[in-house]
Amino acid sequence: MPPNMLLNSTRSLNTAQIKHKTKTQNRMKKLIVPILAGLSAMTLLTGCIGLTIGGGTTNKPVTATVGQQLVDLQKAKDIGAITDAEYQAQRTKILNER
Repeated sequence: MPPNMLLNSTRSLNTAQIKHKTKTQNRMKKLIVPILAGLSAMTLLTGCIGLTIGGGTTNKPVTATVGQQLVDLQKAKDIGAITDAEYQAQRTKILNER
């Protein structure tokens, strides 16, 4: 193959590659905005940015049930942390609060 033909063949190949590359870049540019919009929407909808709608949640203090308080009181009496009189007074107080 003569050098001129080889050079022309290479130039036409490069031109075709450049056209293809340009088309691909244009397609990618057209996709960037919808992709970014979609990602932004997903971020907002999943709450990843900490957006609180409707006031959020409230934290209520957790209190032990009457049964759990009585069990804990009995354990305290059993290990000698409180006297029998203190146990009876606290037990009466817990039962009267319900």
